[in-house]
Formats: sequence, structure tokens, C-alpha cells
Amino acid sequence: MRSASGLDHVGVLSRDALALWGAYERLGFALTPVAQQSGANGPLGTANRCAMLRSGYIELLAIVDPALPDNGAGAMLDRMAGALILALGMDDAEGNLARLRRAGIDLPGVLPLSRAVEPGGPIARFKRLPLPAAPEGRVQLVRHLTPELLWREDWMRHPNGARALRAAIIVSDAPAASAARLSRLAGLPLEPDPAGGFALPLPDGARVRIMGPEEAAALLPGLEAPALPAVMAMVIGVDSLEATRRALSAVPHAEVPGGVMVAAREAAGCALLFEA
Repeated sequence: MRSASGLDHVGVLSRDALALWGAYERLGFALTPVAQQSGANGPLGTANRCAMLRSGYIELLAIVDPALPDNGAGAMLDRMAGALILALGMDDAEGNLARLRRAGIDLPGVLPLSRAVEPGGPIARFKRLPLPAAPEGRVQLVRHLTPELLWREDWMRHPNGARALRAAIIVSDAPAASAARLSRLAGLPLEPDPAGGFALPLPDGARVRIMGPEEAAALLPGLEAPALPAVMAMVIGVDSLEATRRALSAVPHAEVPGGVMVAAREAAGCALLFEA
């Protein structure tokens, strides 16, 4: 498939690893072990833990060794902390590279990334096609070469009942331009979003929603947007909202139409909407 195959993950970035990972554990996510990343030229100064879902996942990425290259994470964090990575899945890296080059996007090639899934464990490997200079953050296509190493049954059981990454919500002061960039990267058409703005439906049933600040404020009460454009919220599908409410009993949250919302300040800069 020479287009995006689905919503692979959203990445939340921070300079404070323990605060980031602790915030998501308090929200009822079971996280994978700490995994330091490597690039084409060796180890990187970034490490992640992930909340693996039945469909998609949340990456929690932090700078853990400032002496090592950080693959651009520091520059993104100079702008803001929060959800600065949006990754759409792909099946055919070379085919998508050719499609994007034909569309006039100057890409150097397919970029490798790897990390141990746990200390001393097997190496997960990926291929990436990041969109150059996207103002929304690191917006990219990604292909998993070793998905069986990450989607493990014991890593997909969450006290809050989370099962699927259903949507990423981008807030932009130029939503038409942001939507056009995403559509071009994905190789897929846009449609109107019911809340206003645009939606990018994906083959796995997930979507990216792109809207202006006014539409987003109506959808996300108390929205705080330190810098735009950016991914300001994720929609998480859950088994049971009752289980989610129990898991969030010690965390401020609000009832919203169709689900439960946790504000960005409780989730390291990215609001979470839990829906059954």
C-alpha cells in the first residue's frame, strides 16, 4: 500500500523522564520497560516507554542523556513539551518514498531506527519517512519491521481499560494548511470534521482531526495551547468507561459527551479523551 495504513502512534515528549512516565502510570496505563534508542550512527540520548494498545500506541519519549545526540528531540522541546510526534503507519516504505518524491517533497531516503524492547532484550527495528520541517512537530510515516516484539499480550493490559488509539486531534491556527500537509503525507483524501475543520480517515478506522482553536475549545473544555499547530489531544477507546473512571479516581477528570476527559496538564501536555 503506497499510502498510510493507519494511526500508528502519538509521541509525547519531555525532558523529565520520571515525571512523564509517572503521569501516564497514574492515568492507568501499563508501560513497557525503559528502552534507549539508536539511530544510524549509534546510541541516542533519548529513551521511551510505551502504552501498547490493541490498535496503535502512545510513545512517552524523554531525553535521558544530554551528552548524546537526541535526534531532534531537544529542538522540539525548545518549542514546547507535549505531543510532538504523530506517526502514521505504512506497509511499503520504498513505495511511499517514491510517491512523496513525485509530489515534490524532498526526502533523503528511508531512515532507520532501532531500540531494545527491554534492557538486554531483542531489538525492535523501524523504517521512517519524516515530513521535512512540519510545524506540527515530527510528523512521519513509520513501518514496523518487528511488530511481534512490541504488541505483547502482557503489555496490552491496562487498568484503565485502554484498547485503541482512535484519533489524534491537531489544533492549528491554519487548519487548512495543516490538513493539506497531513493528506499529502498520507496519500489519502480529507473530509469535513463534524466539529469543524478537517478529518483524515485512515484504513484502520482511526483518524486525524484538524481544527482551529475555536472548534477545539468547544470540543476540549479548558484547552491550553502553548504553541500551534500541535497535537493537543488523543482519543482513546476503552473496554468500559466505568473501569476508566475507577482508574482515574485519584486524577482530576471531567465528564464530556461520550466519555471522560483528562486535561493536558495531567497528561504531560496532551489532553486525553476516553470513549467506550
